[in-house]
Amino acid sequence: MQRIWPAPFRYIVLAVLLVLLAALIWYVRSLLRPLLAAGVIAYVLSPAAGFLMGRFQISRRFAATIVYVLTLAVLVLLIGTLAPVVLDQIQSIRTDLQSALAELQNLLAVPFQFGAFRLDLRLLAPALAVLLNRGSIVPQPSQALRFLEMTSRGVVWTVVVMVVVYYLMTEWDDLRRWIIGLAPPSEQSDLWRLYLQIRQVWVQYLRGQLRLILILGVLYSIGWEIIGLPGALALGFLAGLLNLIPELGPAAIGFLATLIAYLEGSHVLPWMPNIGFAALTLGVYLLINTFKSVWLQPRILGRSVLLHEGLVFVAIVGALVLNGILGVLVVVPLLASAIIVGKYLRRRLLGLPPFDEDIIEPSASTPAAEAAVPLEAAAGGPEGASPLPKKKQE
Repeated sequence: MQRIWPAPFRYIVLAVLLVLLAALIWYVRSLLRPLLAAGVIAYVLSPAAGFLMGRFQISRRFAATIVYVLTLAVLVLLIGTLAPVVLDQIQSIRTDLQSALAELQNLLAVPFQFGAFRLDLRLLAPALAVLLNRGSIVPQPSQALRFLEMTSRGVVWTVVVMVVVYYLMTEWDDLRRWIIGLAPPSEQSDLWRLYLQIRQVWVQYLRGQLRLILILGVLYSIGWEIIGLPGALALGFLAGLLNLIPELGPAAIGFLATLIAYLEGSHVLPWMPNIGFAALTLGVYLLINTFKSVWLQPRILGRSVLLHEGLVFVAIVGALVLNGILGVLVVVPLLASAIIVGKYLRRRLLGLPPFDEDIIEPSASTPAAEAAVPLEAAAGGPEGASPLPKKKQE
């Protein structure tokens, strides 16, 4: 005779397992950020793999491998091409900065005389000398070991992210079925439907990000073209594209645009000195970036995942303060997904139907098990009624 655990004992076992799971997550918490980053990268690259699957009728593993290898090749090519140029520019900027500091130091060596008022800033000269020669100071052994440790850890996490991205792209179908298969058979249909709703949220979020990139590219291009910034069109759309890297990407392109304005000047405002034009270029960037952060980004992303823009704005700011760039990138779809799961759990706890009665039509690429089943159809329908909507019956 098969023994069945009593209900109280099962609840105790479940509570112990939840506690152990929470302890395990806390122990490996440093691994969660790289895994989340890998999931985001795999999620961004997956549409390209899906396109290859539908276009050339190849397996998911083969399509994902092609996209993965091409992405790595492009990254290596960009790094190999741009790294020497960036290093040369940094060295040139550093040399110019040292020359400017040296001139400022010579200028401060002479006291300023304004009538009866005398301003002596010679005490700032030693501080500027230290700042000027800081780059030639030999680092201490402890600093070198610390730098080596940080570099080694960064390389390890980079390898972890690359490996996890590959396996998520190639094995996601099997992993998804395995996770849902852990649930009791009576609950798997609901879990498939819940998965489809969450998946739709992330798809809509990606589309919202693409719309945001396009709008920002147009805004930056127009703003910089009006004031005569050289290469305004390319810089504008590059600024929109780098918006995928929250805060850091737009800040980098803002710095680049300001530097170009200082070095090249304006072809519309030739009478304006380069330093003034650089300040104007930076002001246009800050104006558009503020408009984006306060109104445009919350509105577009909020509408894409059906969340209020005020809630989206607070979530983005909170994620930036608490979790940095990665948190800003995923906080909106995670919040929308959490709301879907919370709504499902609330209905189950209250004994209500877990889903609305809307039917999710299965697509040609959706497995039969993933097709969302209407609630009435899953229960056999009320009194033999057809599970299809009235329009489809007609």
